[in-house]
Amino acid sequence: MALPHAVSGEVIPLGRPDSGAGAQRTHALIRAPQLEVARLVLPAGHRMPEHAAPGEITLQGLAGRVDLVLGRRRVVVGPGDLVHLAAGEPHAVEAIEPSVVLLTLCRVRAAPGVA
Repeated sequence: MALPHAVSGEVIPLGRPDSGAGAQRTHALIRAPQLEVARLVLPAGHRMPEHAAPGEITLQGLAGRVDLVLGRRRVVVGPGDLVHLAAGEPHAVEAIEPSVVLLTLCRVRAAPGVA
């Protein structure tokens, strides 16, 4: 059964990876024309191969720690950490331990030359 997306004004409990129904699964929380927000639940050792998002993204650590691989550089994202990536920036994600991250994706591409 698919989890419903939140509606405007709805509070979304993010919880911990062990906090019960639906908490152990990755799922989209919000899907709108300009914005997508997903709660990613990653078991230790899970790797998302290198990819790039068409729009800007943020990753916010909620639980555990992940390595964000940016070419030859690695950035550890843990609880309370927030990292921003520009549109099209190649990256991979590796879970150091069981982890939960909040992914926000801007679905609107910036016009060329606009910062």
